[in-house]
Amino acid sequence: MWAGPHHLHYTALPDWAQSLGMVFSLILLAPSWGGMINGIMTLSGAWDKLRTDPILKFLITSLSFYGMSTFEGPMMSIKTVNALSHYTDWTIGHVHSGALGWVGMVTLGATYYLIPRMYGKTEMYSTKLVTWHFWIATIGIVLYIASMWIAGVMQGLMWRDVNPDGTLTWAFIEGVKASYPYWTIRLLGGLLYLGGMFIMVYNMIRTIAGQKGVDAPVLAPAAAH
Repeated sequence: MWAGPHHLHYTALPDWAQSLGMVFSLILLAPSWGGMINGIMTLSGAWDKLRTDPILKFLITSLSFYGMSTFEGPMMSIKTVNALSHYTDWTIGHVHSGALGWVGMVTLGATYYLIPRMYGKTEMYSTKLVTWHFWIATIGIVLYIASMWIAGVMQGLMWRDVNPDGTLTWAFIEGVKASYPYWTIRLLGGLLYLGGMFIMVYNMIRTIAGQKGVDAPVLAPAAAH
């Protein structure tokens, strides 16, 4: 829990708690990347399966986003980096690389694996639609988070830019106006990700149509001795 204070840099939180949060956040990189490397290396010797199994694409991509977001988080906890990123869209890009890229993709992959097995089938109604969903969602995530990274760095630089006399070079509203193009790209990325979900819903409906759920076998109680 001591990694949490990195969210409160440059606030009323005592400075010692902020520094301790930064240290623990950097330490957190070790178990995070240990899990990511373990997951990716599980595929060692079986990378050819990625060509034919779209569900595996979801899972390995989620691990990649996990590694990226759990590297970015500790780096953003460093006070000098956080001085630029705090309160900007960079933070939003970081959060969504984990939420959409890591949690979202692994959830989608797991759902695609479970649904046909729950309804007595070997695979989804359309493997091609699963592949389409993967690429649409991946492109959507990349557009979303990349636009937020760029907008965030731009905002941070504009907010800290000062004139020789110490006054701010840019008014806050000018930073907002400069962010409009990146917010448009973010909207496009989010719509692509949402569109992929509609493809998934259609594929799921066609998969489970007219099928009954598979009941787990009931094991007979062991005989008393």
